Amino acid sequence: MAQKGAQLDQETFSCSICLDLLKDPVTVPCGHSYCMTCIKTYWNEENEKNIYSCPQCRQTFTPRPVLVKNTMLAALVEQLKKTGLQAAPADHCYAGPEDVACDVCTGRKLKALKSCLLCLVSYCEKHLQPHYDVAQLKRHKLVEPCKKLQDNICSRHDEVMKMFCRTDQQCICYLCPVEEHKGHDTVSAAAERTERQRELEGSRQKIQQRIQDREKDVKVLQQELETINGSADKAVKDSEKIFTELIRLLEKRRSNVKQQIRSQQETEVSRVKELQKKLEQEITELKRKDADLKQLSHTQDHTQFLQNYPSVSALSEPTDSSSINIRPLRDFKDVTAAVSELRDTLQDILREKWTNISRALTEVDVLLSQPEPKTRAGFLQYSQEITLDPNTANTWLLVSKGNRKATVMSQHQSYSRHPDRFTGWCQVLSRESLTGRCYWEVEWSGTGVYVAVTYKNISKEGISNECGFGFNDKSWALDCGEDNYDFWHNNIITPVTGPQSSRVGVYLDHRAGILSFYSISKTMTLLHRVQTTFTQPLYAGLYLSNLFNVGGSAEICKVK
Repeated sequence: MAQKGAQLDQETFSCSICLDLLKDPVTVPCGHSYCMTCIKTYWNEENEKNIYSCPQCRQTFTPRPVLVKNTMLAALVEQLKKTGLQAAPADHCYAGPEDVACDVCTGRKLKALKSCLLCLVSYCEKHLQPHYDVAQLKRHKLVEPCKKLQDNICSRHDEVMKMFCRTDQQCICYLCPVEEHKGHDTVSAAAERTERQRELEGSRQKIQQRIQDREKDVKVLQQELETINGSADKAVKDSEKIFTELIRLLEKRRSNVKQQIRSQQETEVSRVKELQKKLEQEITELKRKDADLKQLSHTQDHTQFLQNYPSVSALSEPTDSSSINIRPLRDFKDVTAAVSELRDTLQDILREKWTNISRALTEVDVLLSQPEPKTRAGFLQYSQEITLDPNTANTWLLVSKGNRKATVMSQHQSYSRHPDRFTGWCQVLSRESLTGRCYWEVEWSGTGVYVAVTYKNISKEGISNECGFGFNDKSWALDCGEDNYDFWHNNIITPVTGPQSSRVGVYLDHRAGILSFYSISKTMTLLHRVQTTFTQPLYAGLYLSNLFNVGGSAEICKVK
């Protein structure tokens, strides 16, 4: 009995609840056995409407069964413990779908511990033991478990492939050099492995070096991130403080203006009321005097009339009303006008100084530069809202359509004088400065257009090269003609080839110093790229010749 029991595994005598050997085994009415404590605890927790079930087969019992220790099963477990119960392999020892299974095991197979290249068999720990004990088997080559051991067999000669053909770069058996690999450069698989191992180690060294380099780069970038975050947080904090001070200063000025207005209001109201009171008193006195005179005029007695007339006819000094005539009525519109002027001045200052802030912001960038986009959709993510500045437009140009389109006119436009206006060249600049990465498109018609970028301080007065887009070192321009393209910078012309199109795309990476022009139709074709260093914010520019080009136009498109 003991010998037979020794062949049984632990699972046969284990409780399915605690998965351990049965302790005080009890058998429920359906025939399954459990530890007494385990099944009691299970039923105490289950206890749903006094219905109890078997954890394995789910058969229900009502009422709750009385549990009695199964003495025979308990004795058998104790006896098997003494005679050496074979432990069942844990679940993780069995081969799963991704594991190499032992080829010798029957039934549920265990994981292979090694594979033998000579036997072409994979063994679990138990079935591998002879390879450690038997002298003839000790010489076999054991490797990590391998699923494709048959790949080591030559399909032509059914022999183990222990050689390598360098000519054909494949593993072969010892018979292959006699036939199809005759005369080839062949070596043992071990020798080739040694050579390849050296190459592998060299590759690993390169990889390890690259890993170290990339880890250094990651550390540098991490430091960059910390620096950017810390600097940005400080900039936000300092900016908030400065703007708070500006707001407080404006609030203080607003309070002062309000206080002065109210104080002046009080003074003027008091003066007017005082004068009003005097006038009303004078009116009352005059009315009384008029009544006395009226009564005197009806006196029949001439003597009485003459005696009373001097006292009744005498008038008091009138109130001085010169202030009413000399000082015309005035309100506080001048104050409002002065405040409005201050607002406009502040807006101009903010607009002018905002360029410096924007430039400072765009100069903050990570160490790795962004590559130029490859598709139009990629460029559109950098699309910039750009409008034309009428204050820069030459008088031959009409700026319309929401300050996006410039059209050549047959007569001068009645623009006001402005220091930023081009007086000679038929040109116009954008209102917005361009820094960072920007993209925009220009649609044109007529005889042609120069699509340009320039510094704001380009000359505006006259027709010299210092004013024309592309004819000086402050501007870069693509000349789009009806049948050709030319690129201009610093009065140097570069012929450009590419498909003609009435729409041109412009990509600017200010920090990287990249300026690219594209022909836009059904496809997007690069026409010309500039690599330089930009030292100031740039502005988009358009130049349309007013010679034989009346009605010609160029429009900065709205792109999505």
